[in-house]
Amino acid sequence: AFSLFVKAKEVPAAGRCAGGGGGVRWRCCRQAFEDLAGIHRHVALQHGGDIGQQAGLAAEVSPSSGPAPAGNGDGLNGHSCSSPEISCTLPDTSHLSYEDLTSKVGEVLLYYCYCEVKDPEKLSAWQKALCQHLHLTGKVRVASEGINGTVGGSKVATSLYIEVMLSQPLFKDILGKEDFKSSAGGAHCFPDLRVGVFKEIVPMGIDPKIVSYKETGIHLSPQEFHREVEQYLSQASQEQSDTILLDCRNFYESKIGHFQGCLAPDIRKFSYFPSYVDENLELFKDKRVLMYCTGGIRCERGSAYLRSKAVCREVYQLKGGIHKYLEEFPDGFYRGKLFVFDDRYAICSNEDIISACRYCGTLWDQYKLCSSQHCRQLVLTCPSCRNKGLTACCPVCQEKELKVTSRASGQIVKEECECTMRRPRVPIEHVLQRTLDAGK
Repeated sequence: AFSLFVKAKEVPAAGRCAGGGGGVRWRCCRQAFEDLAGIHRHVALQHGGDIGQQAGLAAEVSPSSGPAPAGNGDGLNGHSCSSPEISCTLPDTSHLSYEDLTSKVGEVLLYYCYCEVKDPEKLSAWQKALCQHLHLTGKVRVASEGINGTVGGSKVATSLYIEVMLSQPLFKDILGKEDFKSSAGGAHCFPDLRVGVFKEIVPMGIDPKIVSYKETGIHLSPQEFHREVEQYLSQASQEQSDTILLDCRNFYESKIGHFQGCLAPDIRKFSYFPSYVDENLELFKDKRVLMYCTGGIRCERGSAYLRSKAVCREVYQLKGGIHKYLEEFPDGFYRGKLFVFDDRYAICSNEDIISACRYCGTLWDQYKLCSSQHCRQLVLTCPSCRNKGLTACCPVCQEKELKVTSRASGQIVKEECECTMRRPRVPIEHVLQRTLDAGK
């Protein structure tokens, strides 16, 4: 496992000069290494946990197998794995330069695949090795129910990643090229690479054995969903409609962008969604529900949970999520920005700004983290207000930040935020009083 990790950090011969000197042979953690002892020392000190995770994968490599040509066969770096269900291949990158794999002009991929995974640990170890091999950063969640990932890197690296994923026997006939949503970005959009095994590939807090992705709603293509929304918005009163256009994302996502006329729950986490449904069952009684989320994955389990309550007439979901819809209808019924879970925070397809600065009310939709160290809330504060020092999410945090900076460093402060305290964990919708304004 140690050897495989070091091998993945090699700088291709063709790119060694371009990468910063003819002597550079390995790169890791933005450092260059010219001798074997140097890279070995670095890996031993900094990546012990990564090696441990890959050890289980490396142990399954047949010791009697001779090396196969690079990029061929089903083994990690040319060796074969015992399980026929998970191919452990790392692609041949010897023909690519270091610049090809690390260019900042790249993209971010978003994808998921629900399928039965018998050995999640093995799939996770291979994913980590693959991403490191291609210099990708991001987050990948693996579970017995499938895989969910968002990774960033050069266009050469992401294209190769898609190619390898589509050749993975585990995803054959399930995952297609169209299931990868892409946007401009790169490895710089994430602080690091995080790959791990979880109980769910999207954290809803419900055991996948109780509410399965196999019981999902009816998938609608972007064109079909567009027609449904058009018909819904054409009705004189959305309140009296037999249809609900449901945004199953978090409040800070829908705040900067959403479909016109939607119902956007004021929840902070997707794990609150089941409770939201339970507390508002009367709202969904005998309704046709059109659900949507960022890339489609939350709708898979969310629609299954809603269907399990047996109160809706029909449950539909947007296949590929907002990402795919905006590819075909950049000026359609979705207005504002699309929130993404990386350092960009938002990407846009139209020029609409539907949210405002938290302090002065000026139209503004660029999120920043609350400046108080103890808080993880996002805040909309325009440049003018930021210049005045208004950089926290609320007065409570603003005051606490001043107190913290005046005290000794290292002091742990409990998160206390007006934004969280005044928001009920599970909001109850008042159906008769709620106005769904199609123009908002």
